[in-house]
Amino acid sequence: MAKDMALVAFLQAQNCSNYPGSWRHPATMQDYLSPEYYQRIARTLEAGKFHMAFFDDRLAMPDILGNHHAEAVRNGIRVVKLDLVSILTAMGLATKQLGLGATYSTTYYEPFHVARVFATLDHMLGGRVAWNVVTSLNDSEALNMGAEEHLEHDLRYDRADEFMEVVLSHWDSWGDDAIIQDRASGLFADPAKVSRLGHKGRWFQSRGPFTVPRTPQGRPVLIQAGQSGRGRSFASQWGDLIFVIYPNLKAGQKVYREFKDQVATSGRDPAKVRVCPAVYCIVGESEAAAAEKKALIESLAKPVDGLALLSEVLNYDFGRKGLDEAFTDEELAGIKGLHAIRDRVVAASGKKNPTLRDFVEISGRGTIREFPCFTGTPSRIADAMQEWIEGEACDGFVLAATHMPGAYEDFVRLVIPELQRRGAFRKDYTGTTLRENLGLPRAAPFDWRPAGRMAAE
Repeated sequence: MAKDMALVAFLQAQNCSNYPGSWRHPATMQDYLSPEYYQRIARTLEAGKFHMAFFDDRLAMPDILGNHHAEAVRNGIRVVKLDLVSILTAMGLATKQLGLGATYSTTYYEPFHVARVFATLDHMLGGRVAWNVVTSLNDSEALNMGAEEHLEHDLRYDRADEFMEVVLSHWDSWGDDAIIQDRASGLFADPAKVSRLGHKGRWFQSRGPFTVPRTPQGRPVLIQAGQSGRGRSFASQWGDLIFVIYPNLKAGQKVYREFKDQVATSGRDPAKVRVCPAVYCIVGESEAAAAEKKALIESLAKPVDGLALLSEVLNYDFGRKGLDEAFTDEELAGIKGLHAIRDRVVAASGKKNPTLRDFVEISGRGTIREFPCFTGTPSRIADAMQEWIEGEACDGFVLAATHMPGAYEDFVRLVIPELQRRGAFRKDYTGTTLRENLGLPRAAPFDWRPAGRMAAE
């Protein structure tokens, strides 16, 4: 049996997929404001035995280009952003085994609130929930959430470390056997097995006791996507499933090896952390059919898509610069958004001061070039996926959609059976919880805590 492959669908609760041009595709469904849209996708993914669907999110639309939302709204560039708790609930009630993850920010929410939302969801959906931990990335989000500007990159990760300690401590503050519910004696639960946190730190105060008992998984799965220096350190300390972006197989092998080493250095077992890069898959019954599909998909992208999304993710108005104008040292240092994109462009361009054209072409934002795109027959795509898995570049894939829901329907109908035939992907779910299906053990209380640190009191 080949190495177990994790498959995760990369979703957006909005008018398009991660690819902004997807809403322009003639086969994309337009009922994204209805529960049926998400439930249809969830059933398709569960039929294909996907481990999980998770939703990216922002707390603002892409309105940094030109310091206005007009271009994003006019062109439908990821402007509709629905709250994810309702979406996960609708999808969870339509499925029985598919894992479901949602993005919540450590910068603009309180730890107790996030802990309660995800613990409650994990109970309601039978232990299938994951939290995609983000620090948010731009001033538009800050302005929507009552702040003047977004925190500096490393500082928000410092804050997020404390946020995680508070959330996980709340999740672990009930003993698994705390609830007794003995009607005869009148004893509901053992108070000695419910702890008060009493946290007072630099960023947060949270007393407790927490109000949600331990969940079927022990606690929800944690997704993280940090790839910058500070972000990677955060991911290696906290993440169960790491969402990454690789430009190619060779780069992926290097990053995968380095990241697994960093997980071990942080005192965790690398085998219990799944690393999954984002990819697009365009599959056809023949090479010609796949190429025709790809040509249509590529034709949907507009230049404004990339400029709007680069401005959003790097917290800088890309409309200020000419296409071949270099970024100054000061401008590069002042980027408060995703450092991973900035660092990747600098490295790939070979320039200390890349131009706007370098950012557009190398990042691939707004196009299907942003992630590796496996294109061809089911056999060709299965070959590529196996090469990445067996070449130790990843533990699975985060599958982004070129159009909705057809990209997932094509993959489940054509590629999944080929992977299963080869023994490269499972034929059924192996457990009832997301942790079981990812091959991760049930979380034990305070197993995340470095030796010697006090637990909740």
